Amino acid sequence: MKLSVADVEVKGKKVLLRVDFNVPLGNGRVKDDTRIRAALPTIVDLLQRGARLILVSHLGRPKGEVRPELRLDPVAERLSELLGRTVRKLDQVVGPEVENAVNQLADGEALLLENVRFEKGEEKNDPAFARQMAHLADLFVNDAFGTAHRAHASTAGVAEHIPAVAGLLMIKEIENLSSCLEQPARPLVAILGGAKVSDKLNIIRRFLELADTLLIGGGMANTFLAAMDYPMGDSFYEEEMVGRARDILEAAEESRCCLQLPVDLAITRELTPEADFKVVPAAGTLEGWKAVDIGPETAAFYSEAAAAAGTILWNGPLGVFETPPFHRGTEAVARAVAGSRAFSIIGGGDIVAAIEEFGLSEQISFISTGGGATLELWEGKELPGIAVLQDKEVK
Repeated sequence: MKLSVADVEVKGKKVLLRVDFNVPLGNGRVKDDTRIRAALPTIVDLLQRGARLILVSHLGRPKGEVRPELRLDPVAERLSELLGRTVRKLDQVVGPEVENAVNQLADGEALLLENVRFEKGEEKNDPAFARQMAHLADLFVNDAFGTAHRAHASTAGVAEHIPAVAGLLMIKEIENLSSCLEQPARPLVAILGGAKVSDKLNIIRRFLELADTLLIGGGMANTFLAAMDYPMGDSFYEEEMVGRARDILEAAEESRCCLQLPVDLAITRELTPEADFKVVPAAGTLEGWKAVDIGPETAAFYSEAAAAAGTILWNGPLGVFETPPFHRGTEAVARAVAGSRAFSIIGGGDIVAAIEEFGLSEQISFISTGGGATLELWEGKELPGIAVLQDKEVK
């Protein structure tokens, strides 16, 4: 277990807190503040205990260049609203002006640094840049689980120079995502969707070892159906992954896990809300048509599996839910998950967005803030942003 911010004294200390404020912006405002709200327990705890708080986050992928549309001013504005106090936002990440501002912080005050990915040294985990950031603070707290799989300067490098502990959100993520694999209530049902098999090869193989049932949908299911020599028409699938998909199907035959693929599909010629669509057997995609959702029969038996589960782990939507009516498969299964007795965990931006759109967030046991980080932890990998944190002594 990792040492938590709750385990250390912070009064009067300058605390560098890595948060994940990578939120969508529009018209100079934060469009979805979910990730900001997720960080509030740690922020409030530190401020109430008298820390001098230095917040650092990335936003988007500026690749070491300053991009005005990715500045964190709207984030600082929304954070100030949520906290009921002004959080000053700086226009740099390091340098004399930042050091001066940090030195002027009083106990229980906070400021926000500029988008850390404006700095070329961030994604390279440049030691000199990490040292500059670490020089600002007495303690490093990582609460950005969504970036914990990245060995960047602000997620891992700074921990080489100052003590590093986990934030409250980080601890919550680690505990929930680990316990559901170590001692899950059975049956353990894993649901994987999204576009690409190539992104999820490792987690598929891991779930074949750990899960009782593995349900596959989304564009990645098309690759498996192609591996079964089903006609896929104009459907998206990864032709170069068909061989790997066959290997996985063979491995599933030897495993204790029941891997399930769609038995019917919703297909369309054109991906628009007004387009005609048909429901066909999984082996019946027509030439010139594309599979964009699981069909109602698949949704029904996937929902039955969810209803009978003790634990449910879900990453990735089962169809193109952003374009009605091709949200129906994902929504049907989501409602079954929400209504089940199972301990349910949802992880990954697209499926989280779908769950929120369906109004089911409150009925899910735990919604992870990670995408790639969630998958890598489930795969059993050591995440750099967690590995650098101090371990709690076992008494």
